[in-house]
Amino acid sequence: MAQHYFDSSPSSASRPSTADLVLPDLHLRLRTDRGVFSPDKVDLGTRVLLESVPPPPPEGTLLDVGCGYGPIALTLASRAPGARVLGVDVNARAVALARRNAAEHGLDGARFAVITPEGDPAPEQGEVEGEAPTSEDLLGPFNVLWSNPPIRVGKEVLHSLLLTWLGRLSPTGVAHLVVQRHLGSDSLQKWLESRGHATERLASRAGFRVLTVHPAAPDERA
Repeated sequence: MAQHYFDSSPSSASRPSTADLVLPDLHLRLRTDRGVFSPDKVDLGTRVLLESVPPPPPEGTLLDVGCGYGPIALTLASRAPGARVLGVDVNARAVALARRNAAEHGLDGARFAVITPEGDPAPEQGEVEGEAPTSEDLLGPFNVLWSNPPIRVGKEVLHSLLLTWLGRLSPTGVAHLVVQRHLGSDSLQKWLESRGHATERLASRAGFRVLTVHPAAPDERA
């Protein structure tokens, strides 16, 4: 069985490849590799998300949680060149690819950090051009969060991840998450609402739901 993409340091042998991100407003050829999420092609859920969300704000701090090799973060950087974009992932190989893809496409507004499952910077960040994101950078507050979250890690890990990063939205911030319907999108919506996060279904297509999630009131945050 292939090693899970949520591992911090994939042991699977490197086999570099590319995947094309084709959207109505953007076409990027991205470097990929084994041991990262969806290395052979940009995941359908990611494309549904990127074709469904409203435009990001032109300025501010924008976040991609579970960035992989960068399709969501780089779309944010392309659509909002005046914003600061941060992509985070526990997978060091994926983050290295995302950094390289940003550099090759001239998307200097995007920076990437290897994180721990708890949402802190990992001790080893790998090769970074310029300054690596700091602990303070990871705390936000973020105006927008876009994510294709790692549903298959299990509910406990997923819920902890979502509560951590949704808790770093600005009071007026908004998150957009894409989740497969048969992997629990509707139950996830109910759980988010039970934790004080007003949540609506923005889109439903090809077996995926795109959820719009709002910050919880301070007294409702776990």
